[in-house]
Amino acid sequence: QVQLVESGGGLVQTGGSLRLSCAASGGTFSTYAMGWFRQAPGKEREFVAAINRGGSVTYYADSVKGRFTVSRDNAKNTVWLEMNSLKSEDTAVYSCGAVPGLVTTIPSKYTDWGQGTQVTVSS
Repeated sequence: QVQLVESGGGLVQTGGSLRLSCAASGGTFSTYAMGWFRQAPGKEREFVAAINRGGSVTYYADSVKGRFTVSRDNAKNTVWLEMNSLKSEDTAVYSCGAVPGLVTTIPSKYTDWGQGTQVTVSS
């Protein structure tokens, strides 16, 4: 339905910042709520942040509140995840997902996923 491509991952030191981007194509971006999830080796995919279709409502995991900010620009078909004050426990593959309609923090509700981008935070 919609193709998603993440970018912006990399290696940073603790306390550093990164901004991840998720570019969408092939669908009507404004009809999808968007979410960011991450997965570390040996762990389940976990919710990080989500934003509703219009960009007016956001949700964050407790572990990232106050440090991460999710935003979107429907005219650019792009959603971002600004990550500040990074910690070693933030190390994971970060993926963006799209879900038609209402925003949700549940990974299984998302219908389309990007391939992910690696974020590594040195300790």
